[in-house]
Amino acid sequence: MQYTQLGRTGLKVSRLCLGCMNYGPHAPEADAHQQMDKAHDLGINFFDTADVYGWKKGEGVTEQIIGNWFATGGGRRERTIIATKAFGDMNTEENDHVMKRGLSAVKIRRACESSLRRLKTDYIDLYQMHHIARECPWEEVWQAMELLVQQGKVVYVGSSNFAGWHIAAASETAKHRNFMGLVSEQCKYSLLSRWSELEVLPAAQEYGLGVIPWSPLDGGVLGGMLQKKDKGRTAGKQAEERLAKCRPQIEAFETLCDEWGEHPADVALAWTLHHPAVTAPIIGPRTIEQLTASIRAVDIKLSDDQLKALDCIFPGPKGTTPEGISDWEKQIAPEAYAW
Repeated sequence: MQYTQLGRTGLKVSRLCLGCMNYGPHAPEADAHQQMDKAHDLGINFFDTADVYGWKKGEGVTEQIIGNWFATGGGRRERTIIATKAFGDMNTEENDHVMKRGLSAVKIRRACESSLRRLKTDYIDLYQMHHIARECPWEEVWQAMELLVQQGKVVYVGSSNFAGWHIAAASETAKHRNFMGLVSEQCKYSLLSRWSELEVLPAAQEYGLGVIPWSPLDGGVLGGMLQKKDKGRTAGKQAEERLAKCRPQIEAFETLCDEWGEHPADVALAWTLHHPAVTAPIIGPRTIEQLTASIRAVDIKLSDDQLKALDCIFPGPKGTTPEGISDWEKQIAPEAYAW
């Protein structure tokens, strides 16, 4: 495994980040614990989750699974850089409006305390805002985050699904408060989803944020999907619909990877790693075999000619618009890529 600093911080993290979103809905707790142990064996020390993962409102299923794993000891907590998020609806009572979507100071405080309890730890290494809260002033958000840092409950603060100007506004406000502010941005970024190249990645580089791409395989479409179909394996409905819109690109991509003697998933991950703003793409394996196979990506060094060949297939926002991007998405920069 290779390691790098998280943005402008001195924190060393692995070049691959273990995404834990599948733990609970798609991987039972015992399997999840085996995967996390294997990740440590492979040198992955950076794990990502969120309070809403598990998709049972208010329960934080995935965080609980990770917390139970930490509780088994063996230095598991100490060897893990744990990142989690707040913003989503964690309301379990009809009149509990505080815990609905948002980032009020009260919501941030309560959400952090709940995550700490579920994770069975007394601090969160990277606490991320899962989405921009357009109704909340940055003074309120930063006051709440500063208090968590002062209390030792949070070490670093990051963002997710922010536009470039959100990153700028947050960073400038933090600077005026003499607070470190954002150190990372987690955004969707893949060969098929390159809209963050317009503003998010440049903003991240300017302000020293490490980028942690989510869905680097675009829901599995870039993971050798046609090869899997040849073997009789079916994909989810969303992946099938996405493939139908970009099949010519995927056919060309898989043919190119075959010529290079590499698996499409490894090339897709290696491509995200070549961007200087990227710290670590998030991998979301469902099996230990998928986890182990992902390690190959950190050793692939794409040449200029190979990068140009990929640009020809997936030109991105500065070239011809890829198939599958809606007219609505083309028109709403600077927030084209965000939900």
